[in-house]
Amino acid sequence: MDSYGIELGTLLFTMVEPDQGHQVAYNRWYERDHFYAGCMVGEYNFAGDRFVATADLKALRYPADSPMTPDPGQGSYLAIYWVLAGHHDDWNRWSVDNVQMLHATGRMFAQRTHIHTVLYDHDWSVQADPDGTSVELALDRNYPGLVVNVGELTGDATHADIEKWTREQWAPTAMATPWGPDLIASSNPLPLLDDAPADVPRVHNADRRFLQLHFTTGDPATDWDAGYGRFGADLEASGLATHLWTAPFKQTVVGTDTFTGELW
Repeated sequence: MDSYGIELGTLLFTMVEPDQGHQVAYNRWYERDHFYAGCMVGEYNFAGDRFVATADLKALRYPADSPMTPDPGQGSYLAIYWVLAGHHDDWNRWSVDNVQMLHATGRMFAQRTHIHTVLYDHDWSVQADPDGTSVELALDRNYPGLVVNVGELTGDATHADIEKWTREQWAPTAMATPWGPDLIASSNPLPLLDDAPADVPRVHNADRRFLQLHFTTGDPATDWDAGYGRFGADLEASGLATHLWTAPFKQTVVGTDTFTGELW
């Protein structure tokens, strides 16, 4: 079968920084309550996963001056959710109403800051193995590593140009290396509803921005200098985009406080 009826449409990318001293409580609240109550119980939200950037991984982020975070040390926890194609408006309306209800009933966590919480429209994906893990299954695959790469189109470049460059030039070589991704999923920012929570920052130049999620089967920091440490230079050399951010994450260990003592 070429199509199974389950197709990724849009996604929520939410990167948050817990206040120091509250990271254990935040982690427990998020995975025991908010991961489900805030997203997964919603209709058309068909998958979700959580990742964390420990201090050693945050030290690899670049450039230091990035619109993705006001400080390279902020944005320790990342949650990603998949929404079924054709149902973004349904899910988005439910999501805003639901989070307002959670605020009103005291089920939010005050000791944390939204660093980058944005809805994205899934554009395209590429797999190392055409018969391997599809983007729809990525958040259930339990990939141990994730590298987030963000850029902004320059000149007359289009999102189609970035796709062509990634598919034909960058990915074939990278995917054949020990550090390379097993799957790349690219998406573009979407506007929030007018009544979305005010503590969620908005994205500037959203129509020119793209975000690539590179899922890895091993440590995302493997061969960093020769691997993802060069992604920014490679992207800039293409002449298609300005490199805005590259940042590695690893998957959380659900049901434990693992990594809460390694964030800073």
